Amino acid sequence: MEGKGTGPAPAIAVRGVGVVRDGRWILKDIDWTVPTGACVALLGPNGSGKSSMARVVSGYLWPTEGEVRVLGERFGEVNLQELRESLRLVQPHGQFEPPPEMTAIQVAMTGAFGTVGLYREVSPELRAEAERLLEIVGLRAVMTHSYQTLSNGERIRCLIARALVCKPRLLLLDEPTAGLDLLAREQVLATIQSLHQSGEDPPTIVLITHHLEELPPAVSHVTILDEGRVAADGPPGQVLRGELLSKVYRCPLEVAHHDGRYYTRVSPGAWGGLLKRG
Repeated sequence: MEGKGTGPAPAIAVRGVGVVRDGRWILKDIDWTVPTGACVALLGPNGSGKSSMARVVSGYLWPTEGEVRVLGERFGEVNLQELRESLRLVQPHGQFEPPPEMTAIQVAMTGAFGTVGLYREVSPELRAEAERLLEIVGLRAVMTHSYQTLSNGERIRCLIARALVCKPRLLLLDEPTAGLDLLAREQVLATIQSLHQSGEDPPTIVLITHHLEELPPAVSHVTILDEGRVAADGPPGQVLRGELLSKVYRCPLEVAHHDGRYYTRVSPGAWGGLLKRG
């Protein structure tokens, strides 16, 4: 659906969304807009509602109140199964666990069918696209290796290639660098940056994370959640401030900015106070 004289509709438009679970609001009064083609971040500590918001947007968690529009379609008026063909949610600890004999390229190709295994005949065009995407994410050298032998970081990049093989319009990355070492984390972030800069009609990207250090320069907008509510929303330079983040993360933080990246620091002098809170 196109906006009235204003170009494409937002990739995500959430208004007044709230979710109640076990008598508790896990999301409340959420307003969130993501422009089509943007790379944005959903940031906040554990329990702030980030993953719940991703499940709402992908149609796996129905809101108790409010309105959700994704890719121009209003929830309640659209076939969610058909809508999900245009979006992909990548989680490092999700339900995807391929058969042990599958190679990286076979795993990538399953994204065209939405299956765990590869049960249908693969066209030369699909294989070529999977090879292209694995090269983009830096896995060409291991594409014939067993998925089970890949490192955690390589697996995440393979899953990103798998998500992209169906050419989604919206890509949700839920803590894609969780548990990775420094090199693997930077390789995933470089993958996200290169996707956004590819110039090949890239999907809208939503990066969900706990840490400022995991925001690539491509991120143009940050929404910070705190206890299920929006604590701040705007360009990184406006919202990634020590005073605000110290309140959200419940500890005294200093924020540094260098080459488009943001970093946080907690002074060891504050550690004693943090322990007293436990």
